[in-house]
Amino acid sequence: MLVTMIVIAALLSGAAVLTSLQMASTRSMSLTKSKSSALYCAEAGLATARATVAASYPLWNEALAGEGEPSWLLAIDHDLDGDSVDDFEIRLRDNADEAADDPTRDNDLTVFIVSTCTNHPETPVQVTELVRYNGGGNCYRSQYGGCGGNANEN
Repeated sequence: MLVTMIVIAALLSGAAVLTSLQMASTRSMSLTKSKSSALYCAEAGLATARATVAASYPLWNEALAGEGEPSWLLAIDHDLDGDSVDDFEIRLRDNADEAADDPTRDNDLTVFIVSTCTNHPETPVQVTELVRYNGGGNCYRSQYGGCGGNANEN
């Protein structure tokens, strides 16, 4: 009888250890999946906002000086999964473009787009991309590197 009780106690403790390991593994896998989904969400926010940010250069300083997401970026559809809830937010951040850095003003036509996934609050993810405004317009052969990268042949 004593041997039976010892065997049963050993089996029960072994089952408890296995259950604990399995639950920890499941929790870890769930967090990994959530982190991956949050990364994809933030990257999708970046891809969605890139063209609008590049086309809105005159509004960059207003966005850098303000708190939160700029109003002109709110026009972008922030709902990736169709549940009518915003999945990401976009902000602009100035790069270090002058000696006495003023983060509310851009001087070199270059800013960071910061996309934050808000759909997965348990695993927050931010993705940052440096973008440069190149103005578009005409390409002149001997200006700013030339059209074909001819190193300013004159």
